[in-house]
Amino acid sequence: MGNQPFSSVSPAAPVGATPEPVLQRRDDGVFFRASSTAAERQAAVGQTFLSGAYFSGLDYDLFLHLLYDASSGEADEPVRFADTVEPLALARRALYKSVKIVLGEADYYFEPVFLDAGAATQDANQGETLRFDEFVADMWQKGIRFGIDAVAVRAAIGNGKPGRCLVARRRDAVPGRDGAIVEVTEALHRSNAPREGANGKLDLHTFQNRFPQVSARTRLLKKMLPVPGIRGYELSGIPIEAPVPKDVELTSVAGTGTVIEHLDGTDFLVAAVQGFVNVDRRSRRISIGPRIVSREGVSVRTTGNLQLTGEYEEFGEVQENRVVEGGNITIHGDVFGRIVSRGGTIVLRHNLMGGTAINADGAIRVAGVAANAVLQTRAGEVAVQRAQSCIITGTRVRIGVAINCEIMADEVVIGSASGCAIAARSIVIESAGPHKHGEMMLFALVADTSRIDDEIADLAARGQSYARLTQRHRDAIDVITGRREVSAYLALAQRVRQREVVLTPEQLRAFQKIRLQVGPALQEVAQLSLAARQAQTQQALMQEGARAAQARKDALAGAASCRVRLLAGETVMRAMPYNPEHGAAYDLPARDVRTRLRAEAQTRAPVWSGSTGTLAWPPAARERQGGDPD
Repeated sequence: MGNQPFSSVSPAAPVGATPEPVLQRRDDGVFFRASSTAAERQAAVGQTFLSGAYFSGLDYDLFLHLLYDASSGEADEPVRFADTVEPLALARRALYKSVKIVLGEADYYFEPVFLDAGAATQDANQGETLRFDEFVADMWQKGIRFGIDAVAVRAAIGNGKPGRCLVARRRDAVPGRDGAIVEVTEALHRSNAPREGANGKLDLHTFQNRFPQVSARTRLLKKMLPVPGIRGYELSGIPIEAPVPKDVELTSVAGTGTVIEHLDGTDFLVAAVQGFVNVDRRSRRISIGPRIVSREGVSVRTTGNLQLTGEYEEFGEVQENRVVEGGNITIHGDVFGRIVSRGGTIVLRHNLMGGTAINADGAIRVAGVAANAVLQTRAGEVAVQRAQSCIITGTRVRIGVAINCEIMADEVVIGSASGCAIAARSIVIESAGPHKHGEMMLFALVADTSRIDDEIADLAARGQSYARLTQRHRDAIDVITGRREVSAYLALAQRVRQREVVLTPEQLRAFQKIRLQVGPALQEVAQLSLAARQAQTQQALMQEGARAAQARKDALAGAASCRVRLLAGETVMRAMPYNPEHGAAYDLPARDVRTRLRAEAQTRAPVWSGSTGTLAWPPAARERQGGDPD
């Protein structure tokens, strides 16, 4: 019948009825009761073998399965496993010798066998043949109740040649499979292949996809349930339990921006939002968010050059000649390469050494030292604790200590400046002086208002022109209204409108006749009055434009100032004109900043110099703040 499993349970016996025996002998074979358990079958088999019987025509594989592997109620009807139950005569039992058991394996020496001389069935020294079914019964009584190799034993018996044979072996337990978490999307994987540019060429310095990005609702991971192991058995039939497989939960890897969902009978870790995939090395948690977090540093080996669309936070170093482009960039290690931000804030938690930090629209903050570096922002503040031999430009620059730096900005605030060239509309320095062979040079950015002066003069001239035109129209009106018939009509018309005079019908007809006569003159007066009002309106607009231009000029002219609280050596200040219409004076390439400051030092005469005391320029500012104008 084989060792195929079964799937149903036999009905229970009626209450009060005698239960059926576990081992059932019938004319058509030997059966196990359908509802019997493995323990009951083992007990029944043991009783049979110990009583000196054996199973003839035994289906050993099925027999072994029913004793050890079959579950209770596996079959819905009795299972046949042998032909008959036969007695095992003592004379034949003596044919089976001892077996050697070592480390879960049983060896048996097969040799020609003979019945004892006193056997009644045949003559003495008559050769005899072993039988597999008897072998199984004899081995059971010798303690081998599991794992007989039926094929090997039958072959050894059939061969008839003497020799040692491995007849049984222990079945070791088969470990199960621990629960596991597996990936379900390729989007989690990086691609370190060179990026292909728009021109079809490969950029060997940039990876194709260093920081994976996923969309919302993407399935990231799934949980694989643990699979139980398979029980083993000693030769004695004692079970060897398989280790209990370990389970794992998705909560151990679920981070911010992810959720656990039960879909199609399986637990999945799903991205709750669109963003970049970040894996924490220590906790192994996966998080999804707008910020890229890296701890490997930026180098040729780890990331190559980076061109990012989101925020970026790096805990390692940015090595020399490496470029990081993105927005809202934070670097915790030293920076030796180039940081370029499209906006937001560049935050360098450590040092900027020989590198570059450029921000199109936002601040640059360096918590450590900037040396031989370039820091530039078009619209934002540059804040550095200590800067040495740097080029710095921005809307506002704040430095603790600056040495041998070139700085241009709208506003500069420095604690200590030595050997620097600084140009700004507003300069405030606590202490300033030369450094070794480097001069301390200050440049007050003074707006070039010549174009505004031309604008004011043009508006004033146009306003005066409209004033003269207005006066000409008024003079023409006076000439027309000065005629006798026109003046008489206007005087009478005014008295009639004010009801000072009541005209008779004849007087009314005469009045209307006069109106017809002076009508053309009155129309001309109306046209001249309208033209005069229009010219007067234009004159007012020109005057308002001139006042606005003057206000702009005053604001630009009064913005330049320079204050040094303590001079620690020779310091020279010059005025540096700039054209506001050309944009911010500091918006220059780094190489042009140094060139312009050094050129201005050669072409502009100093407006102030000194080596001790304080510097306050322009002096008029101090006078307006309460000083004696005399």
